[in-house]
Amino acid sequence: MRRHCLTLDLKDDPSLIAKYEVYHKSVWPEVLNSLRDSGIMKMEIYRIENRLFMIIEVNEDFSFEKKSEMDAKNPRVQDWEVLMWHYQKALPFAKPGEKWLPMHKIFNFGA
Repeated sequence: MRRHCLTLDLKDDPSLIAKYEVYHKSVWPEVLNSLRDSGIMKMEIYRIENRLFMIIEVNEDFSFEKKSEMDAKNPRVQDWEVLMWHYQKALPFAKPGEKWLPMHKIFNFGA
């Protein structure tokens, strides 16, 4: 399995951040199915203040392009993305339309 790490910010508003976390306690089944169907095997999201960090583990069939195409054709996933964008904000250096940005590994330690 391959691993990807991504980051995104939330709007810096404690009430919005709390609501965002509530939504993630009950992610819509259609969204979870879409993740699985795209080849994502495992996903974790961590937060500090308004910064999010996502780790996804994917199978050999996964690609971000394929995921984007699938999402564009899924109205329920689009509804989720619109809803989540109410709480999210792009990183200061993101290009127009970019949300979750990939992070690059700079260190690895394995004992």
